[in-house]
Amino acid sequence: MTTTMDRRSLLTRAALGATGLVAASAMGSLAPETAFAAATQYPDADQPDPNFAEGLIIGRNRDLLQVQGSDGRMHRIQLTGVTSVWKLRPTTLDQVRVGDGLYARGVLMPDGILAAESVWVNIVNLTVGINSIGRSALQLDHHGQKVVGHLQPGLTAAVYNGTPAVSDLSMLKVGRHAQVIGAWRPGTNEIDIATIYASN
Repeated sequence: MTTTMDRRSLLTRAALGATGLVAASAMGSLAPETAFAAATQYPDADQPDPNFAEGLIIGRNRDLLQVQGSDGRMHRIQLTGVTSVWKLRPTTLDQVRVGDGLYARGVLMPDGILAAESVWVNIVNLTVGINSIGRSALQLDHHGQKVVGHLQPGLTAAVYNGTPAVSDLSMLKVGRHAQVIGAWRPGTNEIDIATIYASN
């Protein structure tokens, strides 16, 4: 297991362009659920975690992102050769764009830049009601707002009552509530569904 100091050394070298040899997967899970765990694992509840950032990407200069946090803070996030990127599925750095929302976890450098080990782009975690079920999409209600949840062949999975995820969505029921993790399509009320948690 990589220690904090090992991670700091690795990410520092990567941020300076000295290494791209370590597989990004060595830095930890890119599962979307990990992003939400990362947002809540800092032990001091009164202080923001210096190694975590979230917000909207408002600028990009090569591999340096400028991010406006939902709390008003500004973040500078360095993408490196060892940064893992999730955008509905594991992907590459070039898929991260201005206008995307993100969660990022990494190591805060002395200059205030967060060297990112993992970035989750446009990730959402919604509690919804299921209004209708179609072959390629679910019509959902999130606190009175209509949301279209697009099903992704070979990717979308359901978890029923805490059982392992399966591709079979036939036990979803109209009128039931569920939790949906997926990727938002910026500028729309539409998401691509990665996992839907439901009771049957």
